[in-house]
Amino acid sequence: MKYCDVVVDISHEKLDKSFQYKIPEELSDVLIEGMQVVIPFGRGSREITGFVVGLSDKPKFDPSKTKEVIGIVNNSTSIDSELIKLAGWMKRNYGSTMNQALKTVIPIKEKSKAVVKKTVVLNLSEDELNAEYTSLMARNRHSVSKERLFLALMENDEIPWEVVTKKLNVGSSVIRDFEKNGFVTIRHENTYRNPINHLQGKEKKLTLNHEQEAICNKFCKDYSAGDFGTYLVYGVTGSGKTLCYLEMIEHVLSKGKSAIVLIPEIALTYQTVMRFYKRFGDKVSILNSRMSKAERFDQFERARNGDIKIIVGPRSALFTPFPDLGLIVIDEEHESSYKSDNVPKYHAVNTAIERANIAGASVILGSATPSVDSYMKALSGEYRLLRLPNRASTDSMASCEIVDMRNELRSGNTKIISRRLHELIEDRINRHEQVMLFLNRRGMLGCLSCRECGTTLKCPHCDVSLSLHRDGKMHCHYCGYTIVKPKVCGKCGSKAMGGFNIGTEKVEELVAEEFPGAKVLRMDMDTTKGKSGHEEILEKFANREADILVGTQMIVKGHDFSNVTLVGALAADMSLNIPDYRSGERTFQLLTQAVGRAGRGHLQGNAIIQTYEPENYSIVASKEQDYESFYNQEIVYRKLMNYPPAAHMLLLSIQSEVEEQADGMAKELADLINAHFEKARILGPQDAAIAKINDVYRKTIYIKDKDYDLLVSIKDIIDEFLLDNNKYPKSYVYFDFDPISMV
Repeated sequence: MKYCDVVVDISHEKLDKSFQYKIPEELSDVLIEGMQVVIPFGRGSREITGFVVGLSDKPKFDPSKTKEVIGIVNNSTSIDSELIKLAGWMKRNYGSTMNQALKTVIPIKEKSKAVVKKTVVLNLSEDELNAEYTSLMARNRHSVSKERLFLALMENDEIPWEVVTKKLNVGSSVIRDFEKNGFVTIRHENTYRNPINHLQGKEKKLTLNHEQEAICNKFCKDYSAGDFGTYLVYGVTGSGKTLCYLEMIEHVLSKGKSAIVLIPEIALTYQTVMRFYKRFGDKVSILNSRMSKAERFDQFERARNGDIKIIVGPRSALFTPFPDLGLIVIDEEHESSYKSDNVPKYHAVNTAIERANIAGASVILGSATPSVDSYMKALSGEYRLLRLPNRASTDSMASCEIVDMRNELRSGNTKIISRRLHELIEDRINRHEQVMLFLNRRGMLGCLSCRECGTTLKCPHCDVSLSLHRDGKMHCHYCGYTIVKPKVCGKCGSKAMGGFNIGTEKVEELVAEEFPGAKVLRMDMDTTKGKSGHEEILEKFANREADILVGTQMIVKGHDFSNVTLVGALAADMSLNIPDYRSGERTFQLLTQAVGRAGRGHLQGNAIIQTYEPENYSIVASKEQDYESFYNQEIVYRKLMNYPPAAHMLLLSIQSEVEEQADGMAKELADLINAHFEKARILGPQDAAIAKINDVYRKTIYIKDKDYDLLVSIKDIIDEFLLDNNKYPKSYVYFDFDPISMV
C-alpha cells in the first residue's frame, strides 16, 4: 500500500498541516507530487480538493483508520500544482524536508492591512445635484466645505477620497453627511502595492546590431516552433546582452506569456528595472529583500492575477506565481548569490531550468564570464550557446595594466594606491571623468593581531576573527559579539597590537586625503542598509555628483556609467587566497567584470589591476579579457582534482551544541556511507573551516563522485538513518550539493 500527504490550504500557516491518505491501486502509478486530488474530509460524506505534497510507503497512523483518495482532479494543472511539483524536485535534489521546500516556493502572506482605494461617487442626477446646491446656497449661513464638494461633483461624478480630503480640504464628516443623505456613495476597492509607481520615461528604441539580431532571431525562431530550451548568452562586457533580453521577452509577451528576470544583487535592481520599465511600462514590477513582506506578497498576487507580466529581482523572484510563465532570464549567471544559503540549498540556475521544464518555458543564462559549469554544458550541447564577441558600440574594450605591488613595496610605496593608479586618477579628475575603485572588504580594519606573539583576537563563540570598526569596537560578523578594542595583548601583555587588512571606509579616507578636490562616494553593506540605499548612491554617481566611487564587489557588477574611464582593483588577489576550489574562477570573473566597467561610453577606458601575484593565470586572463584561455586552464585543474563540474560534491554539515554529539554523529555517518558506497570518495569527518559559530560545534564530510544521482542516494540513506536514530537528539545534519564555498 502507498500513501500520500495532502494539504488542503496552500498558505504558509497551513503548510505544516498535512493529512495522510491511502492511494488506491489504480492511482498508485500515476499519482505524483503537485497533483490536485479529491479527498474525503472530516465526518460524513464531505468531499474537498487538496494538493499532494508527499508520497510514502509507510503509514503514519493505523492503516485501517486511514481514508482513501477518491480521485485526481481532471485538467487541474495550476500554478500551485507546478510550484508544489518544483518543491518536490528541490527536496529530492538538494536535501530538505518537503515542508522546507514548500515554504521556499510558496509566497508568504504577511498579515497586514490591505491598501484600500476610496472613491466618492455621485448618486444624484444633474437636476437633483443643482437643486441641492441651490438649497444650500439659499441658507443665511452655509458650510463652505459642502459648497466646495458640490461644485467638485458638478465637474466630476467620481473623485478619489484623497483629492476630496487633501486638495479640496473637505473633512471626512462632511463626506459622511453627504453619504447619509444619499448624495454620494463611498466605493472601497482593495489595491495592490506597486513599488515602482514612481518611475516614468520611455525607451528610445535601439536598433540591434548584426550579432544581437542573429541570436535574437535564433531564440525567437525556436520559441515560435515550441522548441523550448536553455541558452547561454556569452557576451563580452558592453556587448548589449540586456538589449537582447528585452527583444526576447517582447517576443515571449507577444505569445501571451510572462517572464522572470533574475539579477544577482539588489544593487542592480534600479538600473535594470529602469531599462525594463522604459520598454514595458506597468507590465513590470520588482521583488527584493528590502521590500516588506506585504509588498512582496502583493507582487506575487499581481503576477498571479495577470496585472503584471515581468518581474525583476534576485533569487527568490524565481518563485513568482505566473500561471503563464514563458521565459526565465538569469543575468550574470555566474554569480555565487544564486546559490541559497538556507535549506534547501538550491541553485537558482538548475532550479530555473526545472521550473521551465514543468511550465513549458525557456531559460536564458547571460554572462561575460560564464561559470565553468555552464560553459562546459554549452560546449557539450546541453545548453545552446549564443555568442556576442564584440562590444555593441564601435568603441574598443578598456586597456588594462597589471601593477606588481611587490615592486611598489621595494621602491618604498607602502600605500594601497600604486603610483601608476595615482597618476591615472589625477588625470581623470582633471578631465572631469569618473573613477571606480573596488575592494572586497568590510569595516575599517580587519583582524587585530599581536606583533609580538602572533595571537589574533577572536570571538569566544564563533572561532572567527573579530573586526575593528570606526566606533573603536571589535565586532563579530557572525553572532554580533562586541568588545572595546584592547590596548594590550591578552596573552603576552604586549602593546604591539595592529591590523593587517584594509576596508572600504579606510580606502575612502585615503582617497579623500590623496585627492582633496575630488568628491567621493562609498558603496558597501554599511552605506546601503536603507530601503533605497543602493538606488540613491548609484543615482548620484550616474548624475556625476561624485568623481570617485569606492566600494565592494557590488559596484563592479553589471553597472553602466558612460563617464567612467578608469577602474582600479586595489587588492585583486584577495579572493585567490580563500580556501575554496573556485577561488581562481571567482578572481577571474570579478576582475573581468571590473575591467568591463571602464570605457562603456565613447571615451577610452583604462583599468589597473594591483596584485602580489601577477603571474597567476586568472589575473593574466582577466587582463586580456580572455575567457577561453582561463577556461582551458581551469577545467584541467577541476578534472585533475575531481571538482565540479568535472565531478559532483556533497557536503554534509553536522552541527550540535554538544561537541561529543557532533563528533559521534559525524563518525557514524562516515561509517554508514563507507558501508553502502565503497567507490565514493569521502573526505572527513573533520572540523568545519569555522569550527564553532554561536556556541554550535560544526563538523563536515565531503563526498565526491561523477554521478550526481549517487550523491542523492547517499542523502536518502542518511535521511532514513536519521529518522530511526535517537542517539544524538541535539545534533542536526544539513546537505549542500556542489557547495559554492568550502566554509
